[in-house]
Amino acid sequence: MKAKRRALSRADRESAGAAVAQIVCAAPEFQRASRVAAYVALEDEMPTHAILDAVLASGRVLLLPRLVEAGMQFAVVEALASLRAGSFGVLEPPAASAASELAPSDLVVVPGVAFDRSGGRLGRGGGHYDRSFPPALAGPWLIGLAFSLQLVESVPMGPTDRRVECVVSETGIVRIASSPRDPSNDSG
Repeated sequence: MKAKRRALSRADRESAGAAVAQIVCAAPEFQRASRVAAYVALEDEMPTHAILDAVLASGRVLLLPRLVEAGMQFAVVEALASLRAGSFGVLEPPAASAASELAPSDLVVVPGVAFDRSGGRLGRGGGHYDRSFPPALAGPWLIGLAFSLQLVESVPMGPTDRRVECVVSETGIVRIASSPRDPSNDSG
């Protein structure tokens, strides 16, 4: 999957990123959220800069992850220019930025190597994201970002893996029917 993702041209990645940003920003979950947690994409991941810019331009609180000794934490970011290279060269909030606990009303945009139509998410293997979230009903709303080629029949899931409520690709949004959180009556 990683090789397929890397094989996409820069133009294809940027075009997909723009389409995904439009879909995410139009989603009711985004419209309701006053706080959005996201990530700065690596070169081979779905670009997120348009989503990050939209969050900041809308006046919503933007939270980005950083790796710390205890795992991953999210911190408020007021300007993307404040980000610094952290672990693995990923841009993250500086250590001086205050950490903030995620709430059930937050929207979190998550990366993945592959996703399935049951909300399964295959990450890079570190488990940082899964350990950062409480169970679905007590945790924030999770939206996975993927190129359409990353939607597969099934991904392996362990007992501590957290499913996403929907997956957004350049071709549209896949809402997870088996999700315990119904978007039509979710308050956050």
